Amino acid sequence: MKDLVGKTAFVTGAASGIGLGIATALAQAGSKVMLCDIRQEPLNAAVAALREMNADVHGVPADVSLKSELQAAAEATIARFGKVHVLVNNAGVGGGGWTDNSWNWVLGVNLMSVIWGFEIFSPLIVAHGEGGHVVCTSSISGLVAGGGSPLYDVSKYGVVALCEGMRNTLASHGIGVSVLCPGYIRTNFATSGMSYVPERIAKASVPPRPEVAALGLVPARTAGSAETTTTRVDHGIDPAYVGELVREGIENDWLYLFTDTEFESAVDARFAAIKQGFDRIRGRSTGR
Repeated sequence: MKDLVGKTAFVTGAASGIGLGIATALAQAGSKVMLCDIRQEPLNAAVAALREMNADVHGVPADVSLKSELQAAAEATIARFGKVHVLVNNAGVGGGGWTDNSWNWVLGVNLMSVIWGFEIFSPLIVAHGEGGHVVCTSSISGLVAGGGSPLYDVSKYGVVALCEGMRNTLASHGIGVSVLCPGYIRTNFATSGMSYVPERIAKASVPPRPEVAALGLVPARTAGSAETTTTRVDHGIDPAYVGELVREGIENDWLYLFTDTEFESAVDARFAAIKQGFDRIRGRSTGR
């Protein structure tokens, strides 16, 4: 997608943070943008702000953890703009306790919506024959686990794996694929993650089973750790910078998009440990 002028983009989690940064960068590059978010009021505000910049944008509310709502949002995009060229699977939530309900919610938003995004939008992009691009927001936690939430880590590792696989699959159709693995970004993610949980999820909430809680499978957040995370996010990277980075990644068909080098050594350490695993068995007779 060397030229984004006149193209149509669909962005989830677009009412604030990284999603709004991406939507803004694409609009400024001349794209028409459908902003999608579960939160109606922030969505309306984001659309209004972009229209003040003379951007051709529209908004559609959807809970992307429900396939039917994501499908309806795709149909609304086609009805409004006629085509879609760029899909940005950006919506995300933080991890919760080790319960079926928390796993369903986190995987539903962070991973299943990405899977469904590929399933629903890829045929729409292929149909017009003009090529396109898919960007999926993972995290550094999608490359290095152990940040405090196994639920979040699993969902973000899945996004990386999916993008790596789909890149080869969709290349023959003229569709590029990128995975965004940001570090600390200045968003409201850390503080508002539970403020927009749907009623159907909130009603089903149950505490972890005592025997599971006793194992500490999800490390308890202390006041200190929560404050540290909040401080890091408050002083994080500007989402507008991330949006421009994603635009550049689309235009140049980059697979991996990183916002900074803070966690490069941790990624290096992980791959060094993997290499060490191979070295331990190198030269052994396998009986083949």
